[in-house]
Amino acid sequence: MEAFASSLQCHVLVLNKHYMAIRVVDVKRAIRLLFKELAEVITFEQGQYSNYDIGSWIELSEIKQAFEPQAHDWLHTVKISIAVPRIVRLLGYDHLPRQEVTLNRRNIFARDRNHCQYCGKRFPANELSIDHIIPRSMEGPTTWENLVCACLNCNVKKGNRTPSQANMRLISEPVKPKRSPVINLDFGDGRYRSWKQFLDHAYWSVQLR
Repeated sequence: MEAFASSLQCHVLVLNKHYMAIRVVDVKRAIRLLFKELAEVITFEQGQYSNYDIGSWIELSEIKQAFEPQAHDWLHTVKISIAVPRIVRLLGYDHLPRQEVTLNRRNIFARDRNHCQYCGKRFPANELSIDHIIPRSMEGPTTWENLVCACLNCNVKKGNRTPSQANMRLISEPVKPKRSPVINLDFGDGRYRSWKQFLDHAYWSVQLR
């Protein structure tokens, strides 16, 4: 079960039909695109590109499982095992429907990179709290623009006041992320090395949607 859960946490790069990167999605969404025949798997190995529909990818997965099972993450069903694809290419359209970034504790911590937005120091998650810049007692909203990471000491110091009232300053202006802030992958990780062929600075800097 742990291996299955780990596989579901993998990310898949989505290309449009012109092989340009447009989004990063989770495994479940990528697999749905493949089974609906809206996308194909792209691999880049030894300088060569290969394209696979879902049928041929399942057949190739059988071979990979027999000869190189440790080189892949796997999704297992009762009848088949599928190697988690790293890249898929859309076949009929260029854009996926826009997905809103969920406003939750995990994404706020990821957006602020676990840095207290008052003292600027980085803390483990269990030593951070979520602070309403304009306190809820002053009708401060629960929005991306009014929530920041704060260490416990700074949160206590600020109390039920605004930063200016507490004589404190924000390190940076909080904004709503354009894409999931949790996806900060290390491209040295062999699982995502093939992404480098499609992601240069321009692609990674623009909004993926």
